[in-house]
Amino acid sequence: MSREWILSVTCPDATGVVHAVTGALARLGANITESQQFSSPDSRQFFLRLQFTAEDPVGTAEDPIGTAAGPLESALAEAAVRFDMTVSLQPVEKRTRTLILVSKAAHCLNTLLFQHSSGQLPIDIVGIAGNHETLRPLAEFHDHEFQHIPITAETKDSAEAELSRLVEDLDVELIVLARYMQILSPELCARLEGRVINIHHSFLPSFKGARPYHQAHARGVKIIGATAHYVTPDLDEGPIIEQDVARVDHNRNIADFVQRGQDVEAAVLARAVRWHAEGRVLMDGHRTVVFN
Repeated sequence: MSREWILSVTCPDATGVVHAVTGALARLGANITESQQFSSPDSRQFFLRLQFTAEDPVGTAEDPIGTAAGPLESALAEAAVRFDMTVSLQPVEKRTRTLILVSKAAHCLNTLLFQHSSGQLPIDIVGIAGNHETLRPLAEFHDHEFQHIPITAETKDSAEAELSRLVEDLDVELIVLARYMQILSPELCARLEGRVINIHHSFLPSFKGARPYHQAHARGVKIIGATAHYVTPDLDEGPIIEQDVARVDHNRNIADFVQRGQDVEAAVLARAVRWHAEGRVLMDGHRTVVFN
């Protein structure tokens, strides 16, 4: 039986890395179906992402499913040590266990739920939680349980503790802030580093605070957009995964600004979530390498 795999490698740039990895796969009879690589002249790091098919061993009584991960990891072990590699290996069919956090705006959640139900996002949505009840009907329409975690200035610590318990209980691998209008504590951000994706309008830091699109309209901007990034203790300054823009002009009213901005936000967030789940995002210091 054949299974398709995703292999991601990060290591100091050196001669022979690709040969070592592909040679190990060749010795196992693997067939490479997709290959992307990047050598960073700034950090002197090398990044490699491969998709390949390999035969799974026949299952045994102790392991009825059988998995090729053991032989693959063994074949790569020598190269990993020699080149100081950080290696990630997962089957293509693996779906990332994802918790979505929301407030009142529906556009990002709606796009994620639609793309999930249509098979475009390789994630399992294990829960949806919000600090308001507004989006419960949308979540339940798509047959997902909704958890209400109200937050006030007095209950913020206890609410975050409840959120942390939810992450542990549901074995969450990825948290998506789908216009979740709450700031996670620095401690939680640090604990979940690389596992939380946020979306915001690309006006930051020009138009902070409430009603950014109204501020942009008043200033007569010509481009609006959105940024998806990993969450870090530094507010809205985490490594950027994806960005996009839409042109606007003086003919557009405020409602047009808001609608076009929300369309871009939803599309950008969905792409970032998909690329993360497919192992296409590798870290290069504070930057990302995205093999899309």
